[in-house]
Amino acid sequence: MTVSGNCHKIRTALILLDQQFEWIEVDTRKGETKTSEFLKINPNGKIPVLQLEDGTNIPESNAILYYLTRDTPLFSKDLLEQTRILEWLFFEQYSHEPFVAVNRWLMKYAADGRENSSVLENNHIKGNKAFSVMEDHLRGKNFFVGERLTIADIALYAYSHVAEDGGFSFDGFPNVRRWLENVRSFPKMISIPR
Repeated sequence: MTVSGNCHKIRTALILLDQQFEWIEVDTRKGETKTSEFLKINPNGKIPVLQLEDGTNIPESNAILYYLTRDTPLFSKDLLEQTRILEWLFFEQYSHEPFVAVNRWLMKYAADGRENSSVLENNHIKGNKAFSVMEDHLRGKNFFVGERLTIADIALYAYSHVAEDGGFSFDGFPNVRRWLENVRSFPKMISIPR
């Protein structure tokens, strides 16, 4: 689904790596991930899923990022850098995405999303906490690991660059705002359609 940040990560990596791919749109809003056909591809019923030429399926966006980039400059050959990249991938999935992405979904796509004020407020607090962690880490840095674009940046950029759709502001996060511009200006970088 083109508007999904998790799908955006994969599309971005494929484009940056100049990989040929076929993109198949699956609309979660229409229940297309709950069909028996899709559940054979991913029993968890979620997107994205990378399907290899031999028919092997790899679900989970950050696992797909690792698979696609493990031997490229978007990952690292250095063990400590690899570990730091993985730290940020886990942070993105557990401390960032659940709050930033859900607020975006509720405010932009859910018919009754704005009626969930307590959920929105709780997510806003936790999302801002994640942006505070990112802000502190990015002090004096252009990227998250090794001063170059890696999949840590791609993963965090996916929902950060559209966080305003979920009611977030970067007024108090100048380092995050600068980082977003650094990533956005990277050659071939794409954004989620708004």
